[in-house]
Amino acid sequence: MVEAAEFSRPVGRPANASQAEVLAAASRELLAGRRIEVRAIAAEFGVSRATIYRWFGSREGLLAEVSTRNLVAMLEQADAEARGRGAERILNTLRLINKRLAASEALRSFIKLEPAGLQILTSSSGQVQPRIVANLRAYLERVAAEDGYRSPVDTATLAYAMVRLSEAFLYDDSVVGMQHEIDRLHDVHAALLGVALSDSGSR
Repeated sequence: MVEAAEFSRPVGRPANASQAEVLAAASRELLAGRRIEVRAIAAEFGVSRATIYRWFGSREGLLAEVSTRNLVAMLEQADAEARGRGAERILNTLRLINKRLAASEALRSFIKLEPAGLQILTSSSGQVQPRIVANLRAYLERVAAEDGYRSPVDTATLAYAMVRLSEAFLYDDSVVGMQHEIDRLHDVHAALLGVALSDSGSR
């Protein structure tokens, strides 16, 4: 419950903060390796926690939204840096993403600080994984249109398989919740895409 005083308290900015500003503040905390505190963000912008919960459904909803946006941005950045065309372009994009996730201190902190962190990120019935799969599918279809890539299976199935494989090789059940299986993951993704490892460049 939110106390009545929280709605009228003139803290921080005027109470006209946008969802985008709240998301930016939450992303700042996540990338800094700090726990996202809704109360602190609400105080920063002079809004109530109830407003933030109305926008995102819950604290978990806010975490899911921030995580999804950061992962989608990572996909776009990796594709901009990837070399090659078609399947090789996809493979290099995925490798860049997975290397950065494996090395991410912010991600490690998120998993350590949030008891439900792995579930938020990997649950097939949650708010993150289905959207990441959808974005990866859209990316595969974009590469198909731009490079003439032909997927060995339908893009929805391929995107889902790639995301689930990344989860299996990146995350584990330890306290840290992370592992480094990037080379093996690269090999499996290459096999799915039909790319000979000699064609995909050095690791």
